[in-house]
Amino acid sequence: MRRSFYWLLAKRPPKSITLRQLLQTADGGIEVAEVPVPRTGRGCVLVRNSTSLVSAGTERMAVEFAGKSLMEKARARPDLVRQVLEKAWREGVLAAYQAVCSRLDRPGALGYSSAGTVLEIGADIHDLRPGDRVACAGAGYAAHAEVVSVPRNLVAKIPDCATGRGARVDFEEAAFATLGAIALHGLRLAELQMGETVAVIGLGLVGQLAVQLAQVAGCSVFGMDPDRERCRLAEQLGCLGAAVAEEEFLSLLAARTESAGADAVIVAAATPSESPVRLAGEAARSRGRVIAVGAVGTHVPRRLYYEKELDFRISRSYGPGRYDREYEENGRDYPAEYVRWTENRNLKTFLGFLAEGKIRVQPLISHRFSIAEAPRAYDLILGKSGETPLGIVLTYAQAAEAPERALRPVNGESAPAISSEEPRIGLLGAGNFALGVLLPAIRAAEGTRLVGVCSATGLSAMHAARKFGFSYATTDPGRIFNDPGVSTVVIATPHRQHAAQVLATLAGRKNVFCEKPLCLAEDELADILRVWANSEQPAPQLTVGFNRRFAPMALRLKEFLAGQPGRPILHCRVNAGPPPADGWMRDSEEGGRLLGEACHFVDLLSFLTGEIPERVFARTLAGDGPTQDTAAIHLEFSGGSLGTITYASNGDRSFSKERIEAFCGGSAAALDDFRRLELVRNGRRTTIASRWRQDKGHRGEWRAFVAGLKEGRSAISLQAIVSSTLATLRIAESLRRGTPVEVGAELFMRSAQETAGSRASEASPALAHASGGV
Repeated sequence: MRRSFYWLLAKRPPKSITLRQLLQTADGGIEVAEVPVPRTGRGCVLVRNSTSLVSAGTERMAVEFAGKSLMEKARARPDLVRQVLEKAWREGVLAAYQAVCSRLDRPGALGYSSAGTVLEIGADIHDLRPGDRVACAGAGYAAHAEVVSVPRNLVAKIPDCATGRGARVDFEEAAFATLGAIALHGLRLAELQMGETVAVIGLGLVGQLAVQLAQVAGCSVFGMDPDRERCRLAEQLGCLGAAVAEEEFLSLLAARTESAGADAVIVAAATPSESPVRLAGEAARSRGRVIAVGAVGTHVPRRLYYEKELDFRISRSYGPGRYDREYEENGRDYPAEYVRWTENRNLKTFLGFLAEGKIRVQPLISHRFSIAEAPRAYDLILGKSGETPLGIVLTYAQAAEAPERALRPVNGESAPAISSEEPRIGLLGAGNFALGVLLPAIRAAEGTRLVGVCSATGLSAMHAARKFGFSYATTDPGRIFNDPGVSTVVIATPHRQHAAQVLATLAGRKNVFCEKPLCLAEDELADILRVWANSEQPAPQLTVGFNRRFAPMALRLKEFLAGQPGRPILHCRVNAGPPPADGWMRDSEEGGRLLGEACHFVDLLSFLTGEIPERVFARTLAGDGPTQDTAAIHLEFSGGSLGTITYASNGDRSFSKERIEAFCGGSAAALDDFRRLELVRNGRRTTIASRWRQDKGHRGEWRAFVAGLKEGRSAISLQAIVSSTLATLRIAESLRRGTPVEVGAELFMRSAQETAGSRASEASPALAHASGGV
């Protein structure tokens, strides 16, 4: 049975409608902020934290990096510098600079290990229920916040049994589960056998846990750390000997192993220095194993490691499943018979050891702070107080203080009343594109009012509200749909959500601006047309983010082609480059790259010809896989024009991304990356170039959209939206069938109109009016 968290709050309204979360500001500062409660989400668990654990090593490094200057960050991350330089070459220096600034000014969520009580469960979860006690893992999920939303595979139920000790595992102990899984995975990589000797370098939290876990595995354990108190603590927890100096450590191992050395060395230090890896090589026996668990310098001294023939491995966090989007976000577990130990199974195993009394974590807790006092914890780990912390636990009030779904107005205002003169914007989605491209374009279009912003995570919604001046932030889309102060809903969410959100917006008689694609299936497109046709007149405005048709150079190219005799033939080459291995583009539920991006170029060619696509034929490379994102697409248009799109994911990203070539009536033109346009006629060449930035039409699109809202006209005709969307869907069909496919946009629209219900006759003029032109 699914229950909301109000059931846990004795059925009475909460005192606060916000939750407190610990954030790292852009300059490296620490802030306790009020943010909306995250949405539970499909396959996720909403948890009210009782405790969370501060990882002194990992979190110190993150905060220190945020506090570096731009030049220092560049020196620390040359891989990102290369990406910026490539972007500057393709899109212009100003565009690259603005993209960097947009990324760097965002606050970051701190923390990745917590424990608490389940408040709600998302769809498809059947083995947990509200009230269960759980441990949570994952950066960006198990954060230092009063309420968190965590994917199911990153949640483990805390055992209720008290086997081997007289009390059940409490929340403070369970908050160590993530770090316990990290230590456990490192030991699994070491392939320990009973009776072996294990050396642990670095006796912070992970090192202390590794010491105890190695004992559970039946090994003799020795440790090394420059902090004498940590060495003493390790010995109290079962370490057979610990040293503060390298020579002392090596002598200790030699004496206890008959000079053979350790069978396995666990490097649990957190330092950019390469000394721990060198020391590990000296401490290991011939043909031993060295496992780097902590973030350390990994330059391997070849002579030392070669002469001993050492096996050097780098442990990847909590175990198999880490950084796998399918496992962590989509909940697709690995079969135990093929992958015995995953992130989740490691979490469960560590919690089981706690329940059996085999692992002690209470001695590792050096400080406790409430969430309100959390900045003091970071003064400790940054060395500002002069103390040396070990385990820092943050605690959260357990009274009826859990928040509700919507945040009170961020800027202290109530939602404004609706106005026919001023579009009032409600935004769904506050990701990279919305923050870096869409919102700056909306703000640049004069005459709009930003009312509410909604995202799945409260942090991104709060940041967007602060930065761009929205009146409120929320994680509940219903707040946007039902707000009478919102007249226009902007949809910038994951692609699979677009159709349902467009339908909900139209049903509420609000205007819609939907980032492409409008939908992922023909039945969704038909539903959208039927709901639009059933709207009271005048019908709401519906626009899709086909921004390239508004680019200044695209407008100039269309003007040039319109002055030529005959019909044009066009070629659009898109060097998309390979998609990230764990990116959304590989998620079949998001529609893939062709549905998600090729629609841009179908619309652009339609705009340049002034015609709608009538027939499509597409082929993909053999062996391209289920994503089918490398394809050659042929389009035939209603007036006789022809177009081809070469969409390549197998090229080099450093090469230019988009090039459109057009030939018509003895003339030729080429548009490169919306930065350079060449027009050639009768041997005369005209070149238009932009040095500092490319303009893909986002600002022009929003100027046209806002003007259309005020004047009661569409920025893009409904026929153009439907024909480009339907043609893209038919491209996918052509790929499946291997044959040309008719588009039939006009027939499709008539069919939707005829089945629109009792209001079809009233909607007919609206559809006819909206269908004119491309």
